Amino acid sequence: MVEDLVVTLAAAGSAGVVYLAMAARVVKQYERGVLFRLGRVAGDVRPPGLNLIIPFVDRLQKVNMQIVTLPIPAQEGITRDNVTVRVDAVVYFRVVDASSALIKVEDYKFAVSQMAQTSLRSIIGKSDLDDLLSNREKLNQGLELMIDSPAVGWGIQVDRVEIKDVSLPDTMKRSMARQAEADRERRARIINADAELQASKKLAEAAQQMSGTPAALQLRLLQTVMAVAAEKNSTLVLPIPVELLHFLERGGQPSLTEKPEKPEKPETEEQDREPAAHTDGGPHPG
Repeated sequence: MVEDLVVTLAAAGSAGVVYLAMAARVVKQYERGVLFRLGRVAGDVRPPGLNLIIPFVDRLQKVNMQIVTLPIPAQEGITRDNVTVRVDAVVYFRVVDASSALIKVEDYKFAVSQMAQTSLRSIIGKSDLDDLLSNREKLNQGLELMIDSPAVGWGIQVDRVEIKDVSLPDTMKRSMARQAEADRERRARIINADAELQASKKLAEAAQQMSGTPAALQLRLLQTVMAVAAEKNSTLVLPIPVELLHFLERGGQPSLTEKPEKPEKPETEEQDREPAAHTDGGPHPG
């Protein structure tokens, strides 16, 4: 009897151990368990830790609650200003309702990926090229809203959407480079013109200030000579007063009051000479 009892207890213990091994399920800290009993959801979502189920009746399916990083493949589209671009992005989302993520959608990761690709193509068609290049924060918010609207019903929350890269055709890159170069040249010319205007105003003020004191002009001339001589070169500076140049210029021009003399015509001997008389006293034969 004792041996039978020991064998029975050993068999029961072995069966209990086997049952416990089949019924025990461990849910990790970053997971939640959804219990399906004969195909229907039974009870609330199972928390992390050890959970027991009924073997062959219950099925515990675990759902990862961590943030998922989902890259969106590069999508090619035409912007609103008729430029062909390729844009790729990345979506950060996580599951907030494990039951809805399993029941309402077959594969929530694939569903979010397809929704993100469709939304990205839609954003490309509604945006200009300048917005894609410089105003990405606004586009990221619009893209996040477009993806998050249907995902809420699936028990998924979209945390963030980022546009990673915008690829342009080579011809567009060259055109943008020429445009940027022309814009930089325009700004340089405007700056130079502004500098010339300011310098001319200052020079006019300096000339007006020096006109009252001629000695200041002489001192400025001496300073210039000293500056040139300090460079230790072979340049020879000879300051010439401007008044002397004006005097020489006036001296080289003919006076308006003096009239030029007319050249005298030479008198020919034939006009002044009378016809010679004939030797016999009569007129010279014509």
